[in-house]
Amino acid sequence: MDLQREYFACLALRHTPRLGTKVWKELFAAYPSAYDAVRDAGRWHARELAAKGVAKACASEVWREKAEAEFREARRQHMEPVTFFDPRYPQSFRELPDPPALFYMRGDQSLLANPGVAVVGARECTRLGLETAGRISAQLSKTGITVISGLALGIDRQAHLGGLKGVGSSIAVLGCGLDVGYPPGNADVRQELYERGLVITEYAPGMEPRPGNFPYRNRLISALSLGVLVAEAAHNSGSLITARLAGEQGRDVFAVPGPIGQPTFTGCHRLIKQGAALVESAADIIEILRFDFARELANVPDPAPEEEENGVDAAEAVVKKKKGVRRKDVPSPSERRAPARFADREGMNLTGDERRVLDLIDAADKVHIDALGREMGWDSSVTSRVLLMLEMRGAVQQLPGMWYIAREN
Repeated sequence: MDLQREYFACLALRHTPRLGTKVWKELFAAYPSAYDAVRDAGRWHARELAAKGVAKACASEVWREKAEAEFREARRQHMEPVTFFDPRYPQSFRELPDPPALFYMRGDQSLLANPGVAVVGARECTRLGLETAGRISAQLSKTGITVISGLALGIDRQAHLGGLKGVGSSIAVLGCGLDVGYPPGNADVRQELYERGLVITEYAPGMEPRPGNFPYRNRLISALSLGVLVAEAAHNSGSLITARLAGEQGRDVFAVPGPIGQPTFTGCHRLIKQGAALVESAADIIEILRFDFARELANVPDPAPEEEENGVDAAEAVVKKKKGVRRKDVPSPSERRAPARFADREGMNLTGDERRVLDLIDAADKVHIDALGREMGWDSSVTSRVLLMLEMRGAVQQLPGMWYIAREN
């Protein structure tokens, strides 16, 4: 696929008057690409895909001047476009009734394929809400889960900061153009997201943060997530829109309880009364979403064979060491304890990598995540994902400080 040609075709659709997201979706279902759709604009009305006037406007290229202007400005700003038929475009966006024809991004695009949880809340919030949002976000990210929020001040800011502390990192979804520095107080967080996370927006370069943009962009925050946590929200908070959209999209909704009588937690309490799960830590969220995470992580590719690249003896799963030196944080075979009555693993359908990790954990009282990564020859993200899968299946238990033990019956 010619990505530049496809990008320009999506711009043509964006700038065709009276042509909206719901019609885009019908067009994308009828044609193999946006380019093919635009080329066939003269037949839209006959195919009952769009009104006659809309089809005529697109066919006569009334969009060209504005499309070319956006194309030039996005290139000048070094914005990376992702179009509907691009392999990087999230499948969850395609399932929306009103998907964006394209969006812009800057940062680590691989995070789009990572399992995520949205953490949202009020701009004006309490210290308790800030601390809770930051703590839970950091816990989620350390297990490899990406934290998604809207880059607003208050709870959103703390969610991104917490997410950036772990391998899961964080994604911000904007309600303005990627080149618009809003809100000014979050310039430092945005820069960190550019470097170690991801920032995306469906809005064109130069688009100012209009009030109506933010409730609309919330559908993308929800779509990227397996669940939405409302960390603090009053009864009229915009965060409740994200929670409602999450419910409509079949996502789980979580809420943090606050002090009775505290106005900024009334929205959370209402959500809990309506059926949202009450959570106090990331462990509560992971427990509820464990099967969703298992499905999301099932297709994570296996790392390269250790014996080829990292000098690991696959039979023993012990890194070859020089001069008989042994790391203190991974037990030698002679030090390994006899297996206890570990949780039944027969029905877990463990992969070879998961079994090798369990062999190491079984042999020790506890093993640190960093030691496992070194022993297996993996980077931190792969190690976290494998451990998360094992934790979801009930084979291991995480202790404070990122230590792991085998879970016993």
